[in-house]
Amino acid sequence: MRIDILTLFPEIFESFERWSMVGRTIDKGLINLNKIDIRDFSEDKHKRVDDYPYGGGPGMVMKPEPIYRALKKVESKNSIVVYLSPQGKVYDQQLANSLSIEEHLILLCGHYEGIDNRIVENYVDLEISIGDYVLTGGEIPAMVLIESIIRLLPGALSGDESYKDESHYNGMLEHPQYTRPRIFNGLAVPDILLSGDHKKIGDWRKYKSLENTYIKRPDLLDKLHLTEEEIETLKGIKDKIARK
Repeated sequence: MRIDILTLFPEIFESFERWSMVGRTIDKGLINLNKIDIRDFSEDKHKRVDDYPYGGGPGMVMKPEPIYRALKKVESKNSIVVYLSPQGKVYDQQLANSLSIEEHLILLCGHYEGIDNRIVENYVDLEISIGDYVLTGGEIPAMVLIESIIRLLPGALSGDESYKDESHYNGMLEHPQYTRPRIFNGLAVPDILLSGDHKKIGDWRKYKSLENTYIKRPDLLDKLHLTEEEIETLKGIKDKIARK
């Protein structure tokens, strides 16, 4: 996978691309991560990339010409242009899954009051927000997308790590996790996890995943197509909680 980041602050990504899984994925050759400075495509002698908004108002708007030239420089026949914006579709695991199978992503990081809307309307394929709040620029959201996407690539996770068991991958939250010591401050690890019976452990984890989701994020269950068995299990969970 190739990922091009169009930004005014490429230096922000210097340590990020060497960090943990990101660096490991680059070293394995699973992704080609490139940082493109939008200022390099300004024809202004001062490398200016912003101007005052038409109609007045506070702040500055990124000009269309440098962004357009940068996009044209890196685009390919398979590229998907993603603009990181608080007005975009809220990012979730399903979006991460779909983006992880693309060959070439171009992540456009806005700044100031945003970018000239002619770029958004005519040269952006997907507008994404990482939440209903506002940040100074699109660099941190770009990092969020990159980290969440590349961990889904085959070979990105080491050893027996698996993203398929993690929260949100299948629409539900993950089951609780425990490690040594067996007893901590008088609190014991559930006996079933020490039983060695992998079927029972698997069933317990499925149950706790459903229970965890119902308790912490019941809104997620509305989006799922539960099996009849899961529906019955969920009824039991609701009854158990109601009796407490």
